Amino acid sequence: MIFLEKDGTYINTDPSNHYYEKVLKFKDAWDSSQQEFIIHTSGSTGTPKPVAFSRKQLVASARLTASTFNLQDGDTAFCCLSVDYIAGMMMLVRAFETGMDMMIVEPGSNPFKGIEKHLYLLNANRGKNFFAFVPLQIQTLLGESELYLETLNSAKGIIIGGAAVHESVLSQIQKIYAPVYATYGMTETLSHIAIKRLNGPDIEDFFRVLEGVEIASDERECLMIKSDATNGQWIVTNDLVEMIDERSFRLIGRIDNIINSGGVKIQLEKIEQAGEEIFRKINFSGRFFAYGVPDKTLGQKLILVVESKMPLSDGNELGLRFSEKLPKFEIPKEIFFVEKMIETPTGKIDKIKTVNVYVLPQIPNL
Repeated sequence: MIFLEKDGTYINTDPSNHYYEKVLKFKDAWDSSQQEFIIHTSGSTGTPKPVAFSRKQLVASARLTASTFNLQDGDTAFCCLSVDYIAGMMMLVRAFETGMDMMIVEPGSNPFKGIEKHLYLLNANRGKNFFAFVPLQIQTLLGESELYLETLNSAKGIIIGGAAVHESVLSQIQKIYAPVYATYGMTETLSHIAIKRLNGPDIEDFFRVLEGVEIASDERECLMIKSDATNGQWIVTNDLVEMIDERSFRLIGRIDNIINSGGVKIQLEKIEQAGEEIFRKINFSGRFFAYGVPDKTLGQKLILVVESKMPLSDGNELGLRFSEKLPKFEIPKEIFFVEKMIETPTGKIDKIKTVNVYVLPQIPNL
């Protein structure tokens, strides 16, 4: 763990850790007024690629978040996301630009594990902490009984990004009374540009863009984004949206997450939403995703990949449950169980690699 104060002094509990060397190297680059930074995309929707951004763009993004969550001198930012990628890097920049102190830990599924004796630094700063997690991290923390609730409730704001928040995790988040938000963003927009409240009386089912961000939809009904962080240029996404007004939208799914099975177009996110309800009823909170694999008859065959050491129940029973929720052609043709999903460096499920390594070898005559 590194505890980095705004005046530059810090505690490093593991000075030989190479990850913390990266953190301090980035701080040195920032302090030296470096003007350009290379960031790699996460690789969750394609091959990771390097993207160059100016210091001015990073500062613009940091100020958007700081204004939205009232981040200021005296607050503490908790960073448990990789600083090799935009989410973790922006946590550092936000702290540098606002004068926040920082607690930094090496990324892992349980970001509080191993630093329990240091959590008093956060608990004593109640109402002035800012946390950023991926869904797996918040799910792990909330799964540890109520061990970490005091620390989570010390936050002035908690943001969750990088992947969709499943219904099973959403129900657990209601234990937290500090405000929790899902975020929408990507490397090209320098982290989030929109948020939606996930708990409390003001819970939302749509995203609201931050002040200073413009949105629109193209002819495909995919989201377009412009802000100071994008240098005033429109970023065109592959995310299908329902525009509510010029400041808010509902996320439907990725346009490249549509498969053609026997001439029927299937939106994979719709299948996953049905799966959320089904798995919640059988008390399963593990990860899963819908996918299309090659099929000689259908062209693409709809499957479900579930992270579980053993089958949850008889495949016919799960199929029956899906048939109660979905039309015939949207019912997964097969369900595959894998012990551990392959992940990207940012902790997202690498669907392509997981399918290639664990699923395709099980399909005969492919």
